[in-house]
Amino acid sequence: MSMSERKRELRRRRHRKKKLMQWANRLKKATVSEKAAICEKIRKLTPGAETIIAAWGIGDR
Repeated sequence: MSMSERKRELRRRRHRKKKLMQWANRLKKATVSEKAAICEKIRKLTPGAETIIAAWGIGDR
């Protein structure tokens, strides 16, 4: 039997949260070009990316 949609959704949420925390930690030492790359990865990962980027203060400059 396959996994229910609810469990898949929860699994995706947990994965997004884990990746976002990894990128948040990496941002502390990141250069400008690395920050731009992280922004692109966040945009590909989640539909609420612009909100997260604005909250972290790493928008395109």
